[in-house]
Amino acid sequence: MAGATFHEGIRMPHQTPSQRIGPFALTRTLAWLRLCAIAGQSMAVLTCAWWLHLDIPLLPLLVGIGLLAVFSVFAAWRLRQPWPVGEWEAIGHIAADTLVLGYLLYFSGGASNPFITLLLVPIALSAAALSGRAILTIAALAGVAYALLLYRYVPLPIPPHAGPAGLFPLHVIGMGVNFVISAVLLAFFISRLAHVLRLQQLEVQRVRERALRDEGILAIATQAAGAAHELNTPLSTMRTLLPELRREHAGNAQLDEDLELLEGQVGRCGTILREMVAFGKAQLSQEPERLSVAGFIHGCLERFQLLRPEAELDLSMDKSTAQIVLRTPPGLRHSLLNLLNNAVDASATQQSQAVALDVSTRDGWLQLSVRDHGPGFGTTGEPTALGHSQKLTGLGIGLALAEATAERLDGELVARNTDHGAEVCLRLPMAVIAEK
Repeated sequence: MAGATFHEGIRMPHQTPSQRIGPFALTRTLAWLRLCAIAGQSMAVLTCAWWLHLDIPLLPLLVGIGLLAVFSVFAAWRLRQPWPVGEWEAIGHIAADTLVLGYLLYFSGGASNPFITLLLVPIALSAAALSGRAILTIAALAGVAYALLLYRYVPLPIPPHAGPAGLFPLHVIGMGVNFVISAVLLAFFISRLAHVLRLQQLEVQRVRERALRDEGILAIATQAAGAAHELNTPLSTMRTLLPELRREHAGNAQLDEDLELLEGQVGRCGTILREMVAFGKAQLSQEPERLSVAGFIHGCLERFQLLRPEAELDLSMDKSTAQIVLRTPPGLRHSLLNLLNNAVDASATQQSQAVALDVSTRDGWLQLSVRDHGPGFGTTGEPTALGHSQKLTGLGIGLALAEATAERLDGELVARNTDHGAEVCLRLPMAVIAEK
């Protein structure tokens, strides 16, 4: 060795940074640093031997650089393997680098070589990624190497035509080069580790926000379950009394029509409660429903037309996508219905009932895109069309529920403004939801 506001084009994915501060990030940083070291050491050795004409042990030095190159190939292969990198494995990589550097310094002046301070670089890097015990171990390795190089080394030969000061001017030049190298290495690679740390902090914040949101959803679900249980008794009473009232007032056509309407609404409420119970059981069992995309979409649209008969829905779905068989999780149907319902509300603010649903597959993703003819997303960062809209009806959690479903399925929710309103696209990986 010598990253949830809403704006045009918002993306709300389930993100997990591939880089995390720790042994793996440190080992990967060392791999890049090792490549720089091989290039720098080769250049320094060849410059001293061919340009400065120093009588240095060229073959042993090149052997040491070659061993470091072999280890670099091994480290690159190791980083591509699926098993995690442990803390002691990272210490092993640093020990190998320290051993090779000590070997090279032994044949080039030992502790009198200005590049001896490069032994501190692994300590500085590990301080941001490893535990205190590991840092002490690395510091001890560097200290032992430095102590040995104080007494055992091959002195640097005095260059031809050197002045009375001998190697001193060359030593000063080496110190300057060493300072530049150390500054660049520390600035660049520690900034990389700091960037990884910031990513991890952002991920922790997202996880905390997600946990708070899921806690709120769970509280709403608990209240809904209690309300469903309590509503069953008054609905049963109304189902019993309404037919009797119709019989008692059979001669009143207007009242009979109103009672018939009420009887139908009570039956609809009973159906909704049964679906809630069935949905809860499906969630507890975690058993997905196997349906083709066409069957799933048409089932959702039938329910949607019952809920919003005034909506003018335009469906677009190609045949190849329609034939795909899905392992449909219980919450997916409700997420799509929430997006459609929000889209109708957004279009209604512009005196329109038009809503479009586009179903397609692209690059291994199933895309459910819902478009409205509403005002779109505001420029202030708050949604005015979909999701947490400012409408007085509804609970304002439609987009949160859809986003939670997308995250559970390793998908994402993408929202953007269009020329005629807004579009929300629920993207789900086929590897997770498609029948294998």
